[in-house]
Amino acid sequence: MHGGAVSAIRQGFEPEGIPVRILDGQRIYWHVLSVEGARKMIFVSGQVPRGMDGQPVAPGDMAGQIRHIGENIRACLEAAGATLADLVRIVCYTTDIDEFHRHASVRNEYFGQALPASTAIEVRRLGHPDWLIEIEATAMV
Repeated sequence: MHGGAVSAIRQGFEPEGIPVRILDGQRIYWHVLSVEGARKMIFVSGQVPRGMDGQPVAPGDMAGQIRHIGENIRACLEAAGATLADLVRIVCYTTDIDEFHRHASVRNEYFGQALPASTAIEVRRLGHPDWLIEIEATAMV
């Protein structure tokens, strides 16, 4: 410690059931990063509709992709000792903002309890042509 400051403790998590992303033989991010000081903050990397086999989940189905990602985020938070109720921020990247808005009820199944700060951004494309959405999340406990 220096000048009364508390050092942050960082811990990465890879929840069961979510594939680890490896590029050139190396992990390129944690699905969940917890940073603990006076309060514990948890940063969930952008979750995409990718199955354990590496293939897209629910191609062409925005609601199905949001559900898959919501379950991934739930698993990520639980791995770090948090719940969906602890969310403080989400960022959604989508290739079709109008279609995304048509599925607000599905989004709220996962994020409605916490009502986190939220940003939705339409992008030209994501990491795979069948992915319609990617969501990252931040929680605090």
